[in-house]
Amino acid sequence: MLLACLPGLALAADARAQLQSFVDRVQSATGQFSQERTDAKGAAQKPQSGAFAFQRPGKFRWEVRAPYEQLIVSDGQHVYQYDPDLEQVTERRASQAVGASPAALLFGSGSLGDAFDLQTMPDRDGLQWLRAVPKTPDAGFVHADIAFSDGLPRRLELLDAFGQVSRIVFTGLKANPDIPSGQFRFTVPDGADLVKMD
Repeated sequence: MLLACLPGLALAADARAQLQSFVDRVQSATGQFSQERTDAKGAAQKPQSGAFAFQRPGKFRWEVRAPYEQLIVSDGQHVYQYDPDLEQVTERRASQAVGASPAALLFGSGSLGDAFDLQTMPDRDGLQWLRAVPKTPDAGFVHADIAFSDGLPRRLELLDAFGQVSRIVFTGLKANPDIPSGQFRFTVPDGADLVKMD
């Protein structure tokens, strides 16, 4: 459906053009992800997998299902991170949590150039790559490399301030589906502690 809106463009465009087109034309999406993380010494942590959904501007749901459950939900005003094992919810203002974060690259709206320096990278693994470097020093990560093909994001590789590298693979991405509004609402579960970081 997305490619029908972008005849020929998605196949020919570099990653920077594909990212801007994705931000401009894809107002909502759902899909699955798998994530691997290595520390500064190269030691791997347990891989994670789950599902995500987003709706511009600023609403998203990132649900880790394995090997343990974790949920991050943004209603556009606040971001809630729920850890069932700790029975704790952390609440932040969306402007603080998302502004120059990796989430803003794919789920945000507006001018990406305001928050990031964008650099086109050489093609790799049959994908077109883009590096986003945050303009603010408190973003929490050094850079994020995003891979595109056919106008859709396929991978995200993030280097954080501690030398950890997170590699996320997106699959089953559906562009512009109807998403129930309840997906982006969060209610603190009974018995969970709420910690406000505002």
